Amino acid sequence: MKERFYFEPGLSFRSFGVKDEVRLLRQLSEKCNVSVSARDNWVELSGDDECVDAALKYLVGLQKLFRLRGKELDRSDFELVMRQTPGDSALSLENLWSERIELASGRRPVMPRSKRQMEYLRAMRKYDVVFGIGPAGTGKTYLAMAMAVSMFLKGEVSRIILTRPARESGERLGFLPGSLEEKVSPYLRPLYDALYEMMPPEEAQNLIARNIVEVAPLAFMRGRTLSNAFIILDEAQNTTVEQMLMFLTRMGFGSRCVITGDPSQSDLNRNEPSGLKRALNSLSQLEELGFVYFNTKDVVRHSLLEKIINAYSDHDSGKEDL
Repeated sequence: MKERFYFEPGLSFRSFGVKDEVRLLRQLSEKCNVSVSARDNWVELSGDDECVDAALKYLVGLQKLFRLRGKELDRSDFELVMRQTPGDSALSLENLWSERIELASGRRPVMPRSKRQMEYLRAMRKYDVVFGIGPAGTGKTYLAMAMAVSMFLKGEVSRIILTRPARESGERLGFLPGSLEEKVSPYLRPLYDALYEMMPPEEAQNLIARNIVEVAPLAFMRGRTLSNAFIILDEAQNTTVEQMLMFLTRMGFGSRCVITGDPSQSDLNRNEPSGLKRALNSLSQLEELGFVYFNTKDVVRHSLLEKIINAYSDHDSGKEDL
């Protein structure tokens, strides 16, 4: 069977860039077991009837997402479409789009890319305190940052506070050069990077300078009451029991709090109890809190990342001998 699919004006595989065009066509070919060729705004598919039909559904999905976004797509959009399960209406592109987070003018809305990401966004909209637990690459921090920026722009909170423990992964903080702020800056860099994706860098820098957006190590939170703020505690697996309790008792009126972490990547000493695990055990029965647990199927970074995480898990559990 051979079919030719025509995109609407403005969309083609060439629009993803020359290098990505070849890579994405190969990905479509391997996933659906079809031969693929593309020219300008059309794609030709050849193979078994069922395989070609499956490939056509992904191309239709790509066209549908292009219409929803109303602007050029990027590689992450292609990955989103390729993750779709045909016939799964609960995770249709329309449903994912309906849960999107609107950001600053000129910034692309952020869409959930899995069932648990949808649950996570709904939890952040519903609960004042939400725990997002799971492996790297599942969007825990990124989505929390997007929600914080969105709520700030809507006037639902007046401040954004981003914090994480300055816990060293094989490094000693004291040996780093510079002032205290320069020493802790590398630990907070991922939060800055996410923030600059959500709003123009000049605006973000202005808000940071005015202390409306505060990025600080967890130790700087002690003794404070944080009201009418969206507070994100990142890398919570590196908190001690005392630090976690200190953080949770900082919340004031009108605040939202999101705690993200991956218990499998703790940098605590082996004899040091985990503040995140203690919090999950102690608070899991509270109906006023939201808990969302991600797994490797929710990884939305490079497709190879899920395989890497699973390989490490298999080896650690003794399923493989290396």
